[in-house]
Amino acid sequence: MLISDIKRIIDQVSRDKGIDRKILIKALEEALKSAARKKLGNKAEIEVHYSDETGEIEVFQFKDVAEVITEPDLQIALNEGRKLDPECEIGDSIGTKMDATTFGRIAAQSAKQVIIQKMKDAERDAVYTGFIDRKGEIINGIVQRVDRNDIVVNLGQTEGVLPGREQIPKETYRRGDRIRAFIKDVLYESRGPQVVLSRTHEHFLIALFRTEVPEISDGIVKIMGATREPGSRAKIAVSSGDSDIDPVGACVGMKGSRVQNVVQELRGEKIDIIPWHVDAAKFVCNALAPAEISRVIIDEENRIMEVIVPDEFLSIAIGKRGQNVRLASKLTGWHLDVISETRYSQAMKEGYDSLIALPGVDMGLADTLYEKGFFSAEELSKASADDLIQIRGIDHDKADSLVKSAKSAVAQLKQREVELTTPHSEDTEQNGSTPAQGEISEKNSVAEEQQAAPSENIEITPMREE
Repeated sequence: MLISDIKRIIDQVSRDKGIDRKILIKALEEALKSAARKKLGNKAEIEVHYSDETGEIEVFQFKDVAEVITEPDLQIALNEGRKLDPECEIGDSIGTKMDATTFGRIAAQSAKQVIIQKMKDAERDAVYTGFIDRKGEIINGIVQRVDRNDIVVNLGQTEGVLPGREQIPKETYRRGDRIRAFIKDVLYESRGPQVVLSRTHEHFLIALFRTEVPEISDGIVKIMGATREPGSRAKIAVSSGDSDIDPVGACVGMKGSRVQNVVQELRGEKIDIIPWHVDAAKFVCNALAPAEISRVIIDEENRIMEVIVPDEFLSIAIGKRGQNVRLASKLTGWHLDVISETRYSQAMKEGYDSLIALPGVDMGLADTLYEKGFFSAEELSKASADDLIQIRGIDHDKADSLVKSAKSAVAQLKQREVELTTPHSEDTEQNGSTPAQGEISEKNSVAEEQQAAPSENIEITPMREE
């Protein structure tokens, strides 16, 4: 091979494969060193040098100057050594230039294998380095093949894999189709970097909005959270650092153009754009829109909110198969219990009646307990005497008596519930089966897509911390 050919090949491979020239040169040097050792043995001391300026590659074998030659491949006589270096002495090491063309076919094949392996390693490292920094971005590719449930995507430099679990339900692709996906992960594997793609990840939705909405890219509008049920519905919470910019309007775009582009990419997935609020209760109300909210009862310790809605908005708040409240819960990070006003009023009345039924509790004391957050005998049974003596008119003895009475009433109620749900042996023998418990069903309707502001008359009641 000519000198100019070596340099030209190195430059071409470096340019085409994106591999550093230094890595290629090192691979070439190691390959020639391996070829020389194939011919001379592993004990041979070999050095290989490549000149980047001239494109010349030289192979040197070093031998020790010895008085008595016992290993001709490793030693050189003093008189022979002085022909190369007149000042050499016994014990010195002298390098002799070798002719690489004498290495033979086996040695050349070994060199070729080393070069190929080094190039593969270098190419794998280059691809990994190029994609690991793109993790979290959207990338375009072409479907190359479908392997079982996984889709193999040609990304140019390498292949990406879109696993079945990362595909939107009912979405199908054929070979040659263009595909857009989110780079979820980049794995470093022996056979080559594996780029794992996703179309179901929440960050794919976020990245799409970042692409479509300039205000998000500029940092004016911030995405505070997102959650999805891929192929069906999604909720995304946005806020604005500029009071003059409406974050929801910016994401929707003129005549809905921006959000519609995202919807089309997600194959018709419905998207609710929610205005984020620093107040958790208001944020929950926004997330449950277009349902109107009457009251929110907050349990800070357990991060639970009891959301009371008018009867006509119950199905809207819950959503089809509970989807609306489920997505709102994931988006806000609160466990949400949605109940109707009728059911809430009934529960409050039953709780108040359970207080009146306690020995020594009249309407005045029941009202006082109710105002202090003890809405039922069950809640009163969980209180301590120290909690109750803070209430005017209740001393320590009275507090102990109230707690004991409440605990006794709750225990009796639970006993009655057990007796009612346990089948009698006579009934079982006569009927031949255990009576089935009643089934409770609620008819859910599909919520309207139009965003509606939460009701201004929302009562927020913090629950008493136990």
